[in-house]
Amino acid sequence: MGRLLFFSFVSIFSFLATFSEVVITQHHVTAFPLSTDSRWIVDENGQRVKLACVNWVSHLEVMVAEGLSKQPMDAISKRILSMGFNCVRLTWPVFLVTNDTLGSLTARQSFQIHGLLESISGIQANNPSIIDLSLLDVYQAVVSSLGDNNVMVILDNHISKPGWCCSNSDGNGFFGDQYFDPDVWITGLTRMASMFKGVPNVVGMSLRNELRGPKQNVNDWYRYMQKGAEAVHSANPDVIVILSGLNYDKDLSFLRNRPGCFLGVAAELDFDWALWTLVGSYYLRQGVVGMNEYYGVLDSNWREARNPTFLQQISALQSPFRGPGLSEANPHKVIFHPSTGLCVLRKSMLEPLRLGPCTKSEAWNYTPQKILSVKGTYFCLQTDDLAKPAKLGIICTDSNSKWETISDSKMHLSSKASNGTPVCLDVDSNNTIVANTCKCLSKDNTCDPQNQWFKLVNSTRSSTMK
Repeated sequence: MGRLLFFSFVSIFSFLATFSEVVITQHHVTAFPLSTDSRWIVDENGQRVKLACVNWVSHLEVMVAEGLSKQPMDAISKRILSMGFNCVRLTWPVFLVTNDTLGSLTARQSFQIHGLLESISGIQANNPSIIDLSLLDVYQAVVSSLGDNNVMVILDNHISKPGWCCSNSDGNGFFGDQYFDPDVWITGLTRMASMFKGVPNVVGMSLRNELRGPKQNVNDWYRYMQKGAEAVHSANPDVIVILSGLNYDKDLSFLRNRPGCFLGVAAELDFDWALWTLVGSYYLRQGVVGMNEYYGVLDSNWREARNPTFLQQISALQSPFRGPGLSEANPHKVIFHPSTGLCVLRKSMLEPLRLGPCTKSEAWNYTPQKILSVKGTYFCLQTDDLAKPAKLGIICTDSNSKWETISDSKMHLSSKASNGTPVCLDVDSNNTIVANTCKCLSKDNTCDPQNQWFKLVNSTRSSTMK
């Protein structure tokens, strides 16, 4: 139930549209490389850069960017810019960089193999300098021409075997398909990322276009997309990595089933957002009377919540953590648990810390010495023994009072038990805050870290607790 639609969308994923017959204001790009600052893509000076891209096809059987038999390459690049686009999503097939026989073909040879003699004549007339270059050199020449005209490039791995995309049965749809060997794909991404390392107008790499077909599944998506992203980043850390969803890139809904990370970011950035939809059923929709709305907050009778657990998860995001109208004189942290939507709080000094509504959360300070203390008191968060409740103490100089944010997620809060063993903040079945052995610190896709994920969220929200 429920799809979160954000007015301010996070840049973990960049969605690039295909434009046609559009004239928009010309954009000029400043300093490379690009990076992300919170939800924004920014240049080296910290200024926002909005990608307005158009697709240029270069993944079909000939493996030469389309149109070069019709117009000079530089003229096409200038035309792209004059239409207001600042970016090209330039497609490529994996086999271009992993199959040496194909990659070493010249443009002339590739056209000859496919009987396209008229195209050879056209390229000789319009782009004679590339006709006898290798296909890889032609691809690089296109990127260079775009760069000369101040057009950014996203290298889009569109397919493995060159050809038109896409169908469920073309052998290119998902990891393990006939032409989609994950290891070969990783090799291709690595080689392409390395090839364009240091080329400033190559600002991003799209790992794969429109994943699809009967073999698609969420576990392999997580496994291989992570490997692909790591391979690209290792070979070329200057490019933004762009991921594709499932079902022809129309479905990222599975992320809500593993949301700890995403809800943590939503709390940290304190977005504005809208949830689709209140409606439990419709009078008339698409010719159907009384159609059930499965994304509805309410059931089909408009009486009960469809999914109270989901409503609890998002409850902490329904009120602002900070901003105009809230006291700026009371900055503090709350310890947010994304998978439940609750925060760490105490009922009294005699009871253990528990998860509860964030409106009743403690106000915490997080010092440069990594101490988490209750604001306005001498009490700090401390560990005890494994599987024992975390506690509040007043001697805050020992190792069991220092909390590091560890793991790639930076959402494991780690300290030392009384015997010196590393532990992480965790939650037991009663929502009591405990210290347990840290889990899921290695890249193990079978491990679920969400119970041990906590986010330190900036807040000026007043607490009802004393």
